[in-house]
Amino acid sequence: MFIEVKDLHKSYGSGDSYTNVLNGIDLSVDKGQMCVIQGSSGSGKSTLINCIGGLEVFESGSVVIDGVQLAGLSQDELSDYRKDYLGFIFQFYNLIPNLTVEENIEVCENLTDDPMDLDDLISTLGLEQHRHKFPTQLSGGQQQRCAIARALIKNPKLLLCDEPTGALDSQTSKEILILLEEVNRRYDTTMLIVTHNNAICRMVDKVIHIKDGVIGESYINESPVSAAALEDL
Repeated sequence: MFIEVKDLHKSYGSGDSYTNVLNGIDLSVDKGQMCVIQGSSGSGKSTLINCIGGLEVFESGSVVIDGVQLAGLSQDELSDYRKDYLGFIFQFYNLIPNLTVEENIEVCENLTDDPMDLDDLISTLGLEQHRHKFPTQLSGGQQQRCAIARALIKNPKLLLCDEPTGALDSQTSKEILILLEEVNRRYDTTMLIVTHNNAICRMVDKVIHIKDGVIGESYINESPVSAAALEDL
C-alpha cells in the first residue's frame, strides 16, 4: 500500500473557537492510482491532503507514505519528505511573476537530486513555445501547465492536486485532465485530486467522499473512462 492513513484526527483552535476537522479518517491508495477526494466546503478534504503532504501537523493517528511514517517527524525531516516525495498543484498557480516558464520550473528542479529531464518535460506539457515567457504572458491553462511542470520536475512519487481545474474553463479543464492522465500513465505517479467536479470521478481509479471529517463513502471505479471522453466539466 503506497498511502495508508489510519484514525487520523486534526483540529484547530481552543475553547469557543475549537473546530474538529478530521475525526478518525481511514483510507488507503495503491501505487500509481489516481484518486479523487470530494466533499463540501469545510468537510476536511484540503486539511486531509495537507496532512498527507506534511503541511499540517495532526494530533493523533497515522499517515504512512511509501513506508515513511509522518507522525513524529521533525520540521527538517518533513521538509526532506516534501522535497523527496511530493509535487503540489493548486487551483491558483502560485508562479513567480518575475521568472519565465523555464525559470519557474528550474526553481523546483534545483531542489532534487534526481530531476526529470527539463526539455522532455517542457515538450510533454506543450510549453516549448512559451518557455521564455513570463506568467502574465500566459493563459490560465498555460500557467497551470507550467505549475504542473514545476511539480513534476522533481520526479515526485506522489502528486497532490487541490482543485487543479477550479480556475479554468471547461475546455481547458479537459486539456489539463488529459495531461494529468498522461503523466499518470507515463510516470506511474500516484495522484490525490481534491475537486468539486463530479465528472472527474469518472476518470480515476478510486473515489473518496468526506463529510464532517469522516469518510462517508469510498469506492473503486471499475470502468474508468478517458479524460478526453468527459463531459459537463
